[in-house]
Amino acid sequence: MPPHLPQHIVTRFAPSPTGRLHVGHGWSALMAHDLAGGSGGRFHLRIEDIDGARSRPEHVAGIMEDLAWLGLGWDGPVVFQSQRLAAYAAALDRLKAMGLAYPCFCTRADIAASASAPHGPEGAIYPGTCRHVPDDVRADRIAREPHAWRIDMARAVAMAGPLTWEDADRGPIPADPLAAGDVVLARKDAPTSYHLAATLDDAAMGVTLVLRGRDLLAAADIHRLLQALLDLPTPVYRHHGLLVGPDGKRLAKRTGGIQLAELRASGVDPSRLRDDLRAGVFPAGISLQNT
Repeated sequence: MPPHLPQHIVTRFAPSPTGRLHVGHGWSALMAHDLAGGSGGRFHLRIEDIDGARSRPEHVAGIMEDLAWLGLGWDGPVVFQSQRLAAYAAALDRLKAMGLAYPCFCTRADIAASASAPHGPEGAIYPGTCRHVPDDVRADRIAREPHAWRIDMARAVAMAGPLTWEDADRGPIPADPLAAGDVVLARKDAPTSYHLAATLDDAAMGVTLVLRGRDLLAAADIHRLLQALLDLPTPVYRHHGLLVGPDGKRLAKRTGGIQLAELRASGVDPSRLRDDLRAGVFPAGISLQNT
């Protein structure tokens, strides 16, 4: 067991309903489920369905079907992000009132084309093009143009001061949200972002241990900052390695991967699959990438 786990473990599995679950999802959900169950805690299911263009009701049903087949039940009602938009709006308004959020009118192409855009853990860092747009110009453009809302990271970090977050395996980790730049708090095509919604949801659900893939390691710095600014509790984090296919690329819905539905259709015994996943044994062609 990781040495820095909270005494009372409440975990969650939080998929987006944009496709069927693959083996990597099942493995991650199983770990979260087992950690909660082993401590007499709770395991929750959250559906991150704020992407209206890609989220599908049939995928929600598929997620529940896949988890049930794998033998994973969850505690309490399923939480849908689409039903929590008011909470996200209130938090964004609070950050605006603190002078920490500003509208951004740039497109992805604008950011990619900027010669001054450095790269961080999540890719190109926003160069701050819209950060200093005058208020009267902002108001006019807000009325006319699609826009996202970004956090003024330097100002937010100065306000919050030095922060750390707890890693379940390594202990306290200094947070470095500045490395991510002025991340998006609310997208042009959605009323919130992953960073804001996940932070608020974990607090509202009483999550004490966030278990997720290592690709989201840098997100912990951002979420710790938002917790400090919004007076939210801070869970412990554990970031597991990623499963990759024969080509060495991590499993993803958009690029394929062995789906749990495919294994079920081929007659795989779910109890055997559970035992294998717990032992770190994966279907042929799939391996664990720890770096």
